[in-house]
Amino acid sequence: MCKLFGALAALVCAVCPALADDTLRIAVGQRGLWDTSVVELGQRGGIFGKHGIMLDILYTQGGGETQQAVISGSVELGVSAGSMGVFGAYSKGAPLRIIGAEMTGGADLFWYVRSDSPIRTLQDTDGKTIAYSTNGASTHAIVAAFIKQYGLKAKPVATGNPPATLTQVMSGQIDVGWAGPPFGLDLIDQGRIRIIANGNDATRLKNQTVRVLITNTVQARHPAIERFMKAYRETVDWMYADSAVFRHYEAFMGIGEATMRRARDQFYPKAALDPDTIVGIDDVNADAVEFKYMTAPLTREQLAELIRIPPR
Repeated sequence: MCKLFGALAALVCAVCPALADDTLRIAVGQRGLWDTSVVELGQRGGIFGKHGIMLDILYTQGGGETQQAVISGSVELGVSAGSMGVFGAYSKGAPLRIIGAEMTGGADLFWYVRSDSPIRTLQDTDGKTIAYSTNGASTHAIVAAFIKQYGLKAKPVATGNPPATLTQVMSGQIDVGWAGPPFGLDLIDQGRIRIIANGNDATRLKNQTVRVLITNTVQARHPAIERFMKAYRETVDWMYADSAVFRHYEAFMGIGEATMRRARDQFYPKAALDPDTIVGIDDVNADAVEFKYMTAPLTREQLAELIRIPPR
């Protein structure tokens, strides 16, 4: 009897931790960029599991699709949703809450042309097509800012993710493509494409949080969201402190440490991934109106309801 009791007790102890884990369905805009890989790498590295979180990850073609997945309820969390798109959707009654910043500024993104293109700068794009990922994504906002800032007469076109965009550029369907490292670094080195602009060339967005972490379930699953954010913060710190992260990234994407270290160090400053502060809230609010994501700025009360970052 004692042996049976001991066996049952051991079984309960083994099962209870698994039962204690919370599974969260999460949509991530763009598979494999350094910043959008936080949840994948944190799960592979055991950090989310340590906090009792299991992630069911769905990848989308961009922030607009991620936002729609969260609004529809097909997932509970979204990574890398465009800030202005989220402000606009919330203003129209969408059940969204911001639980963290995902990327501040546009240093991680670039716009490029084929090496044989006559386009040398953004000012050469009048009458040409210029890519962004999806409606409502940060790439959409940056292209809109390019057009406003430089008085361009380019035609913005949604092209999806970096590989799909590259195909359209190299086949001549699109004049100017977009990408985020590590995508495109090899083609730059080979002289097949040329960068003509960086996301931070949209100066009005350089000091704004351009992408955020969102949820539709902050109240119903508050303890799980808090643990998710603890794991997310810990993962960001780990990604800049431990070279083991590159081994997990190579297993995830098949891209080696040298390329990813270059991408991280040249395009993804750690401060830009700080999840705890939405930078330039007033500017995001004003620009969301100017770029027609919403008809009027959100009030202080609305902003307080929308932005619900769990404390450290």
